[in-house]
Amino acid sequence: MKISWPPRFIYCKTFWFLLFVFCTVTGHTQQPDSLLKKLDSLEKKADTAGQVNTINPLAYTETTRINVPAYFTLLASNMKQQFTAPFRASKKDWGNVAKFSLLAGALAFADRPLQRAALRWRKSSTTVRDVSGFITEFGGRYEGFTLAAFGAYGFIFKKEKMRTTTLLATQAYITGAAVAMLAKFVTGRQRPGYFGADSSLAKATFHGPFSISGSRYNGSTFSSSFPSGHTTVAFAAATVFAMEYRDKPIIPILAYTAASLIGISRVTENKHWATDVLVGAALGYVSGRQVVNNYHRYAKIKNDEKKKGKLTFNLQYSGGRLLPGMVYKF
Repeated sequence: MKISWPPRFIYCKTFWFLLFVFCTVTGHTQQPDSLLKKLDSLEKKADTAGQVNTINPLAYTETTRINVPAYFTLLASNMKQQFTAPFRASKKDWGNVAKFSLLAGALAFADRPLQRAALRWRKSSTTVRDVSGFITEFGGRYEGFTLAAFGAYGFIFKKEKMRTTTLLATQAYITGAAVAMLAKFVTGRQRPGYFGADSSLAKATFHGPFSISGSRYNGSTFSSSFPSGHTTVAFAAATVFAMEYRDKPIIPILAYTAASLIGISRVTENKHWATDVLVGAALGYVSGRQVVNNYHRYAKIKNDEKKKGKLTFNLQYSGGRLLPGMVYKF
């Protein structure tokens, strides 16, 4: 029996809708102390861009551990924040979006030339075909296995930070995939390989909603091209590791290099246009940052809750005398 990863249902829009509803309901029922509400960035006046996170391994404790209820509460919060982001964007945010749109628009003029160049490169080298095919799988089934290996390492050797980081990476993977799926549905862009794996006839056309998903040509089923889902989830997971291990420069370098190679392979495999990859990378980066920042807000909430009701004693020196002191936090 052939087993593929991710499973086919991962790419089903119904699955993502049901997952979103389930996470939202679970988040509310499992956390009567309104943790989901506390995490909700809709109540925050400032974005998380300037948030400073503590990444010292000692900060990852049983108090801040992600258990099953917390996992789904965080996931529900991530989904809510991602899908409502356009309604909360500031003028500065929209300015950055406009700048990025100009960059993507400029690259769009190179979509077809780059696709044809990638096809020529692919046809002329068996090495490129083999390496490209191998790398592109790390944005799909192999990435799931990789995350599972990191998670197993964290659990077996009791590395709380690695355990937490891997769980956050899976959340970023799911959140990024959901956002990419929605964008695919809305844009309905034709894939470069629509007329065949080695065809250069395709045009980078946006057909809009209800147009491309599930369409068939020459016996094959196609989905929308924009943005690249493989690239989105690769950069989402890479951003989590890059942020959580930013004190070790080699980790961000390796993480983003791997994600970039996956994105490039989607072009050489004739599955995506260059702009699909660029936008997928941006969406993945944003999703990964949001997931990490959300967790660290959660950690702060849990640490604050632990300190409540705590009675501490101390000594203070004043006027040449030692005076006993007492602090009660509630």
